[in-house]
Amino acid sequence: MESADEGTLWYALHVRARFEKVVSRNLRGKGYTEFLPLYRRTSRWSDRTKEIELPLFPGYVFCKFNPTHRMPILTIPGVNSIVGIGKSLMPVEEQELSNIRTVLESDLYCEPWPFFQAGQAVRVLYGPLAGTEGVVTLVKNSYRLVISVNLLQRSVAVEIDRDCLKPVADQQLITADHQIPVSTSR
Repeated sequence: MESADEGTLWYALHVRARFEKVVSRNLRGKGYTEFLPLYRRTSRWSDRTKEIELPLFPGYVFCKFNPTHRMPILTIPGVNSIVGIGKSLMPVEEQELSNIRTVLESDLYCEPWPFFQAGQAVRVLYGPLAGTEGVVTLVKNSYRLVISVNLLQRSVAVEIDRDCLKPVADQQLITADHQIPVSTSR
């Protein structure tokens, strides 16, 4: 159990398929600070419709811990590994997780999104996502702010009003097929 924040960083745990909630519950039970971002989706079966919660990043749970004390985490049932390069663990940027939390707390519709690097980075100027940074894209005449966790190469998209966006580098936004002019006068 982590008693102090000294040397603790956020890491992504690669977990067994459909074990995200179990691993999250076990981490919390052992006193670790964990983060399992969930989104709601309506599922339809032949006899009923139900709203279910699913992980935004299937196969991953985030946990804050000191990497020198990782063995108790690796022994939790369902944990496959800690994400890294070779034998070096790679921490997740705390700002990326903060952006994901902001999206979830906004109660705006969000969903998993394919990771991509095209497009200009933007910052939300006002509204429930104020201060959040991401990349904007256009889907079916609706703008979406895409927030990424680079280490996992996974992203989340949330519907957004383009008027509340400002380019981080004051340039045009470029997506796969569209140039989206953004007003910088705000």
